[in-house]
Amino acid sequence: MNKTEKKDLLNRSKVFFIEKIAKPHLKNTKKLDDLSEFNVNPLLDRYLARFYSGRTDSQALAESLILPRVLGTSPTTTFGTQMQKFCGEVLQQGLGSKISGVDIEFKDAVDGRTKYCQVKSGPNTINNDDVTTIVTKYKSIKRLASTNSVKDLRMSDLCVGVLYGVPAELNASYRSLTNDYYVPVYIGKDFWHRLTGEPEFYLELAQAFADSVVTIDATQAIKELIKKLAVQIEARDGKQS
Repeated sequence: MNKTEKKDLLNRSKVFFIEKIAKPHLKNTKKLDDLSEFNVNPLLDRYLARFYSGRTDSQALAESLILPRVLGTSPTTTFGTQMQKFCGEVLQQGLGSKISGVDIEFKDAVDGRTKYCQVKSGPNTINNDDVTTIVTKYKSIKRLASTNSVKDLRMSDLCVGVLYGVPAELNASYRSLTNDYYVPVYIGKDFWHRLTGEPEFYLELAQAFADSVVTIDATQAIKELIKKLAVQIEARDGKQS
């Protein structure tokens, strides 16, 4: 992959992140403008606010409600779901394979061999049934290659690429692919290095995703939400007094 292709991949990745993750994240965040959106525990909310900020004023209470929702499991779930689509909408442009059961083909920047790769989003995204499906498909591809006199295709050229994470996070099913069936699994930094030839491309991609926030002005939206919730908390506490 040359510099122009890498730059294009980075730009397309950033556009995908903005449209599929950042903008929906902001839209969902703006919906949290009513206290009824939260399951407030009045015996716990002041404790959590003081634990977080050392204060129990209405703004601290509002912050302790909004921040876990904005930064917690919801965006993480959205990210995982959308990154499953990332392969089709971004990686397959220019790297897509015509072989059934293979998402992308690329020349491995580490060992120089052509790799035939299924792409997965994260380190916990396959199970034992998926292992069977992948191995069966890859064995079929290997047999077909031999029949067609493509004798240099090795089982190790048929791999799985995981978009994010580190090897220690791979679940037992991923480890089984490598340990039991000799299918390489390249994850996170290693995957992106092999794909692009840039050892730090993984970090560049993470920075590009972070930079997408500039385009949506989430900071101001969160500040306004905290103010609205603080007013509602004051009104609630006034009614309770």
